[in-house]
Amino acid sequence: MSLRLFIFLFLLFFKAFLFLSPSLCFQMPTNEVTRLVKDAIDVGYRHIDCADVYGNQKDVGLAIEEKIKAGAVERKDLFITGKLWNTKHDPQLVCATCQNALNELKITYFDNYLIHWPTGFVDSEEKYPLDANGQTLFSNIDYVDTWRALEALVDAGLCRSIGLSNFNVEQIKRVFEVARIKPANLQIECHPYLNQSELIDFCRKCNIVVTAYSPLGSPHSPYNKPGTYKLLEHPLIVDLALSYKRAPALILLLYQIQRGNAVITMSTKREHMADNLNACSFELNETEMKRIDELNFNGRYNLMENAKGHPHHPFEY
Repeated sequence: MSLRLFIFLFLLFFKAFLFLSPSLCFQMPTNEVTRLVKDAIDVGYRHIDCADVYGNQKDVGLAIEEKIKAGAVERKDLFITGKLWNTKHDPQLVCATCQNALNELKITYFDNYLIHWPTGFVDSEEKYPLDANGQTLFSNIDYVDTWRALEALVDAGLCRSIGLSNFNVEQIKRVFEVARIKPANLQIECHPYLNQSELIDFCRKCNIVVTAYSPLGSPHSPYNKPGTYKLLEHPLIVDLALSYKRAPALILLLYQIQRGNAVITMSTKREHMADNLNACSFELNETEMKRIDELNFNGRYNLMENAKGHPHHPFEY
C-alpha cells in the first residue's frame, strides 16, 4: 500500500505532544500523556504524530507497548511519524538520533520520518541552544545534506518513508533536485486563516501528501493569534456549525479533509477524540468551502521566531 493511500485511509489522527516555545514550556504529566495515547488508540486513531522536541516519546512508547501487548492493536496497524529536530541536522547525527527515538517509542521503524524544520541549530542537548546574548546558535548544515542522511535511514529499514515539515516551495524544489528518494509528505500549519493553497497545489503536482497541523488555529497555544476572531469563534464557522448541528471544530477538520489533506488534531478528552473521527459524517458544499477559503489572509500562528535570521528560515518577515 502506498504512503499516499495509507494516509488518506487515516485522515484524522492523534498527536500527543510537548508544546515548546521560547516563552512557555508546558509538559503533561507522564501518566496523562500515556493515557491520552491509549484512549486515542481505543477510540480508533491509528496515526500517532511524534517528534523529539515534544519531549514525551517515552510516554507515548509506553502507551503503544501496552496496547500491543494487550492485543488491542498490532504494530502493522499503526502509522507512526517521527521528526528530526533542528539540533541534529548534521548527517553524522541523523542515524543515532532516529534510532534513539525508535528506542524511546519502543518500535523498530518509523512509517514516516520528517525533517522538522529546514533551519539547523548547533548540536546540543538543549532544543534551542543560545549564545551569551540569548540568540539561537545556528549551524551551517544544509538541509539537502540532512536529506541524504534520511535516505540512508530508508535504506537501513529504520523508516518506510521520509518527508519534510515547515518547508516552502523553493526549499522543496532544492530537495527534489538532489533526492534519490523523493519526499512523500509535507507537514505544515494550515487552517482557513492560512489556507496554503499555492503550496498545496505544488505538493499535489509533486505527489506529496500534505498534512495540516493547527487546523483549529492553535486555540491552546501561546503563539500570536492572527485575526479578529479565534477560528473556532468566527461567525462563519459558528453559523456552519449551527446549520449542520456539529461542533465548530468538526467544520474546520472537514474543511481540510475535503481539500484532500491529512489532519493532525489533539484532544485531552476521550469523547472529543471520538467526535473528531465523525468529521466525515457530513459534507460541506462547494459554496461553503469557497467561503471558508476566503477567510485566508496568510495569518500564521507559528512564526518560528527562534530561527529568525537563519538563511534557511522558510517564512518571510
